[in-house]
Amino acid sequence: MLSFGTLSLVILILAVVFVLKTINVVPQQHAWVVERLGKYHSTLAPGLNIVIPFIDRVAYKHVLKEIPLDVPPQVCITRDNTQLQVDGILYFQVTDPMRASYGSSNYITAITQLAQTTLRSVIGRMELDKTFEERDHINTTIVNAIDESAANWGVKVLRYEIKDLTPPKEILHAMQAQITAEREKRALIAASEGRKQEQINIATGEREAAIARSEGEKQAEINRAQGEAAAILSIAEATSEAIRKTAAAIREPGGEDAVNLKVAEQYVEAFGKIAKTGNTLIVPANMADMGSLIASALQVVRQTGRGA
Repeated sequence: MLSFGTLSLVILILAVVFVLKTINVVPQQHAWVVERLGKYHSTLAPGLNIVIPFIDRVAYKHVLKEIPLDVPPQVCITRDNTQLQVDGILYFQVTDPMRASYGSSNYITAITQLAQTTLRSVIGRMELDKTFEERDHINTTIVNAIDESAANWGVKVLRYEIKDLTPPKEILHAMQAQITAEREKRALIAASEGRKQEQINIATGEREAAIARSEGEKQAEINRAQGEAAAILSIAEATSEAIRKTAAAIREPGGEDAVNLKVAEQYVEAFGKIAKTGNTLIVPANMADMGSLIASALQVVRQTGRGA
């Protein structure tokens, strides 16, 4: 028979166990699903919670934080029958602990398999080159497809990211060769465009230089013509002024005598030059003709003076 002390110790142990079974402290961002007699009863929120020992039990514990899930790599076949190894990472969050507990036997395996099948389907509708360009489209399509089914499992799929797209080595070599050829083509085009632009610039420069030279020559001709015209005009004006002054001088007292003297001097000087041109001495046949010549010249000067 148990002694009083032993009985008290047993009761104390049972009390401690009862308290531990009764009081449950749920951490932040966690949710615990409680079953009562094998049936869903409630979901414990973060903090202190009390359950009935031996009747209620915590059947499932869920983390409500965003969880990254690595999707294993798999081989996909593109629309142009090229094998492509693809792996990615999926981010999800438990939003309904009750559905996450009873909606699927293993929601992590379910969303992983669904991500892989959806990825194969999306890649199969695209050509190889498009798979590298449409990564955002692939990610969005997979998220939408998984999220629709994962709602029944109490899970919210937030995003999917492709980590790597790896085609076969032969395809990689062909793609590298294509890229190299494309770069060489762009380099040749750029060089030819540069030479073309250089020739255009040279032709444009020569044309502008020719135009500038012709404009300069034209302006020089205009300037010379204007200078010659101005010189002729100045000479004409000077001659006219000289004639006017000569006529005015003739009309002055003694002007005619001065003219007679000047004409006589010029006549004698001219006659002397003619006489010296040869070895023969030239003498006028009639010396009286010199006087008449002087009188005729004087008459011309008078008429010119009146006309001026």
